[in-house]
Amino acid sequence: MEGDNNSNERLLVKREVEEEEKLRDKLWKETKKMWVVAAPAIFTRFSTFGINVISQAFIGHIGATELAGYALVDTVILRFANGILLGMASALETLCGQAYGAKQYSNLGIYLQRSWLVLLMCTFCLIPVFVFAAPILKLLGQEDSIANMAGIIAHWLIPVIFAFILSFTCQMFLQAQSKNIIISYLALFSLTVHIFLSWLLTVKFKYGISGAMISTILAYWLPNVGQIIFVTCGGCKDTWNGFSWLAFKDLLPIIKLSLSSGVMLCLELWYNTVLILLTGNLENAEVAIDALSICININGWEMMISLGFLAAASVRVSNELGRGSSKAAKFSVIYIVATSFTIGLVLFTFFFFLRGRLAYIFTDNEEVADAVAELSPLLACSILLNSVQPVLSGVAVGAGWQSIVAYVNIACYYFVGIPIGVVLGYVYDMQVKGVWIGMLFGTFVQTIVLVIITLRTDWDKQVLIAQNRINKWFVVERSQENGQDQPA
Repeated sequence: MEGDNNSNERLLVKREVEEEEKLRDKLWKETKKMWVVAAPAIFTRFSTFGINVISQAFIGHIGATELAGYALVDTVILRFANGILLGMASALETLCGQAYGAKQYSNLGIYLQRSWLVLLMCTFCLIPVFVFAAPILKLLGQEDSIANMAGIIAHWLIPVIFAFILSFTCQMFLQAQSKNIIISYLALFSLTVHIFLSWLLTVKFKYGISGAMISTILAYWLPNVGQIIFVTCGGCKDTWNGFSWLAFKDLLPIIKLSLSSGVMLCLELWYNTVLILLTGNLENAEVAIDALSICININGWEMMISLGFLAAASVRVSNELGRGSSKAAKFSVIYIVATSFTIGLVLFTFFFFLRGRLAYIFTDNEEVADAVAELSPLLACSILLNSVQPVLSGVAVGAGWQSIVAYVNIACYYFVGIPIGVVLGYVYDMQVKGVWIGMLFGTFVQTIVLVIITLRTDWDKQVLIAQNRINKWFVVERSQENGQDQPA
């Protein structure tokens, strides 16, 4: 009997060791798959976001009105366009990710071209917003001097919104295939050129706003040239088969998914826009906007890490659902969220104690720096929340839940966060702090709701939904095998 017990104990220990080894192998494999997408995505987003930060840093040393005008355009007008175009482009992330997981490779190029068409039509509709930026901002209650300066800057940024079309779509097309390292190289090159040109045109030759805007436009367009060359000249042999008339057919399903994707991400990206607009109507608006825009920029740097994990979550979930593996999709969600939260917790601690010292990178104004120091605890809390919420949005994009998350965003952001912010900021006279606290509460509620939705998800059912989507739309390869040129 004793011998039997010993042998049973040895078997149990052996099984435990084997399970631990399997778990370690599983974690290691998932780590590699995650960072293959996340690392280049984080670096690329750092570099791309750096374009705006560098522009703002140089403009901030031109003058306070110029800084406030650029902050308004960047966080209101440009973010408005960015939200629509990025949101609509995220439909491509769902389709390409699931198609790649299902090995329907030739469909990716068709969907890329269809996304170009949809985003191009949308961009033309956005041009009037930039043309009439000054009167729009005045109607929203902004000071005339700041609104007029913002109007001048907005005209310069019209070429940038056309750059978004190629930038967003090519990034998602390449990410779905885990080929986004090329985007990182291009982003680094563009950032380096932007730093040099900004110094040359604004400091050396004193061209002011014009110099800063010329450098900004070039910085956005340079990576697009490289991405198009890479995609069309052999970098994606399996997924790019040249331009096709199929791109002009069956656009309606793409438009529908693009619209639901657009609404989902727009409501998130516009949230900070509302924060800036509400701040513009408070006392001492110029200092408040400058301080808040600096905090949002710092928060934006950390957000680039979370957006990198958003991309990883979207790609991993969509690939695994397309492949038909519900357990792998669920494991990826848990692992990526945990990794992002850990990094967010470290950064929360760092920025909580750093206070307003980073403000001097953006401005020489001590009043603005003091205002930034007062907002630092709220900034730290935003960083912590942002380490989870965007990653869950990436899960939604990968699974195709955009319409569900859009309703969640409306309820949490616009029926909870903004009203509370208005009451605290205006009724209780807490000014910008009150507005931000309200907005943070909305983000907190939204994060809790997304966590609940994710935990209660039936991943086996999500696999079936993904397969149905693949069978419905991804049929180009089978048509071509029969010698027919049928639409997907």
